[in-house]
Amino acid sequence: MSNERLKQLREFYEQDPSDPFNAYALALEYQKADVQKAAEFFEILLMNHADYLPTYYHAAKFFQDRGDKDRAIKTYETGIALARRLGDQKAQRELKSAYDELIFE
Repeated sequence: MSNERLKQLREFYEQDPSDPFNAYALALEYQKADVQKAAEFFEILLMNHADYLPTYYHAAKFFQDRGDKDRAIKTYETGIALARRLGDQKAQRELKSAYDELIFE
């Protein structure tokens, strides 16, 4: 994790916390070195930006990788439903594929 990159992403987030991409970028960056901070930003996204579809795959995978299978399943299911509602078939297929893989492992 680059300190300069993290600093820049934090500045973007502080300037506009209402833009879900800023929280999303921080969650992804923090996954590399600070699991707790990554979890905080995924929670912010899921609670405050529930319609930001890119969150769901990465958040579910994050929970899955940390052994929280139930949370991962719920996150995939919510993302699949959102993708269906938004008509994003590609995202829906990707989420469903990851979900199926988790369910049948």
